Amino acid sequence: MLKNKALTRLTFLGALIAWLVLLFSDVTILLSSMQGVQPDVPLWLPRVMLCAYIISLFYYYKFRIELDDSLNFTDLLWKVFASGLITTVVSLVFRLTLYLGSKALATNLVFIDFVYQINLALLINFLLAALASWKRLILYQKSKWLIRTWAVFEVSLFAILIYSSGGIVLSETVSNTFNILIAILVLALSANMRWVAYLNFKQKWTSLLLLLLTFFYLTYFFITIEDLTKSLDEGAMVYLNYHNQLVVIVLMSFIVTYGIFSFLVILFNLPTSSVFEQKLEEVVNYQRISQSIQTEQDEESVYNILLESTVSSVFADAAWLDITGANNVRKMYTYRVTEGESRSICEHLENHHVKGILDSGSEKTKNLSKHLASMKGSRFRSLLAFPIVVKEQNIGTLALLKELPDGFNKEMTRIVSTFANQAGISIENFRLMEEAFQNERYKEELKIAKTVQQSLLPSKLEQDDSFEVAAFSASADEVGGDYYDTSRINAHTVALIIADVSGKGTTAAFHMSQMKGIFHSLAQSHLDPKEFMQRANQALVYCLERGSFISASYFIIDTKEKKIAYARAGHCPVLYHKNGDPQAIYLKDKGAALGMIRSKDYCNFIEKNEIKYAAGDTMVLYTDGITEAKSSKGEEFGNERLADALNEKIGSSAKEIEDNIIKRLYDFSGSTSLNDDYTLMTVKFRG
Repeated sequence: MLKNKALTRLTFLGALIAWLVLLFSDVTILLSSMQGVQPDVPLWLPRVMLCAYIISLFYYYKFRIELDDSLNFTDLLWKVFASGLITTVVSLVFRLTLYLGSKALATNLVFIDFVYQINLALLINFLLAALASWKRLILYQKSKWLIRTWAVFEVSLFAILIYSSGGIVLSETVSNTFNILIAILVLALSANMRWVAYLNFKQKWTSLLLLLLTFFYLTYFFITIEDLTKSLDEGAMVYLNYHNQLVVIVLMSFIVTYGIFSFLVILFNLPTSSVFEQKLEEVVNYQRISQSIQTEQDEESVYNILLESTVSSVFADAAWLDITGANNVRKMYTYRVTEGESRSICEHLENHHVKGILDSGSEKTKNLSKHLASMKGSRFRSLLAFPIVVKEQNIGTLALLKELPDGFNKEMTRIVSTFANQAGISIENFRLMEEAFQNERYKEELKIAKTVQQSLLPSKLEQDDSFEVAAFSASADEVGGDYYDTSRINAHTVALIIADVSGKGTTAAFHMSQMKGIFHSLAQSHLDPKEFMQRANQALVYCLERGSFISASYFIIDTKEKKIAYARAGHCPVLYHKNGDPQAIYLKDKGAALGMIRSKDYCNFIEKNEIKYAAGDTMVLYTDGITEAKSSKGEEFGNERLADALNEKIGSSAKEIEDNIIKRLYDFSGSTSLNDDYTLMTVKFRG
């Protein structure tokens, strides 16, 4: 960037110095010619300085315009306009000085030559600024052929410049051949107008105006310089005549030719500008709808984009969107029409028994304009309606309105149909994404709940010299409602509990945490099992919603008396094996689940039981997920298989018995996926 700025300043300075030398040498030669003496400067010096001036200005505009990527098409034309305006104003100042000055000044050939050289320099400056801009326009979409053609054209210009500055005289044949070649190059380059297609309607009008002003500047300079040339020729003096500078004539011809071509192409493209812009607007709007899933925050934003896009694409006066949302909530979105007006139109169509999209009928009529003709008091006379389909289900209607009759054609119908289809896809994707986000949030919440639940289950169970306890628990969901725990009451008394909360998931885990609090609070009061259940039921009545309950079994093991006191509140019967007996048995005692009876009468539905235990006895506590586990054939694991699994390892430790039951359970179900929570507690009594 800094290098380009330095080169721009350097080339401008070079052009200024070259022109000053040109002016001095040309005036000197003119004065000498007027006095009939030999000039002090060589006659070739003005031509060489003109060559240096043109080359310096060429590179000046190359750095300033050609290499400036920030300029668009109209900016380039503005550059030409600005250069022409400045040079014309400067030229007018000197011409006014010439014509409004004294008669002696107006007839002074030296002053006329001075004004002439200034105007010639300004014209060349304007031509080179236009050349740099034209080059950017011509090479907008480059090709090898185009680049090579332009390179040949530039080389030809430099060749003309060199032999003109050297005073070389070419033969007529060579000169004509060269002129024909230049003419072919000018025409070939002038045919490249691809940039015009990318102008909008406003830019095309601006470009036409700027090109007209460009022609005006060129005409002004041509007339001015021609007048000054005639004045100097009448004096039959020696000076730098632009008629002998072919490069100036070629530049002017090229600028005029390309300007005329550009003007005509833009003019003929004006009628199609609105169509092109409409198509471009359709593409942009279609892209907005397609990308709305990425850019918008909610589904409502997609609806608003659909309304705005379709209205602008078919030049509708108003629109509404009647949508059934993700939660089956019907909502209407309007654009330049009130909800009351849209309801009136729907009622009018219904009263006239019009079957179509608006009433979700079987006849999919889209253009309903003819049915509005008989509607009084409505400002709208054209109606176009489309279904919004998500997952092959019509979730709503897009209706477009115009105040003119027959305002919609087949092309508009096709456009809106495409938009409506894409909107349906975007809404479906948006809902799927929302669902995915919700699932992810739910999974994160479940992970947190699982961590909390795992902290509720004991990491270490109470052990005693008289018995050992092993426990296993697995949830069907991320979190479950099964609970087990132990609590030491005193040196020879330990409380055990196993419970199953109705339902699954986070609600069950929440009630499980309540059960844990109740257990640890009441167990330390050393209540007998029946009273424990009564108080637990009383506490849970205020916590459990209607329809929820907790089944539980509560045990107090007294190692001093070697007895077990327990109460069962609707839970699975205890599987108990007495040492020496051939088979384990189920202790089936009555008891209603906690929370099922919400009165003080609960005490009539619970009972306390006691059994004596001996060394080698085994007690298995479990939840219904164990016995109700199903195989691939739909059979339940059942009580018999559970008892058989215990009997197989009757002489083993609590942990070995537990491992065998769990192995048998998973082998039976044939899957690690659970349809209910699995919880198992095994108590093995020792001598």
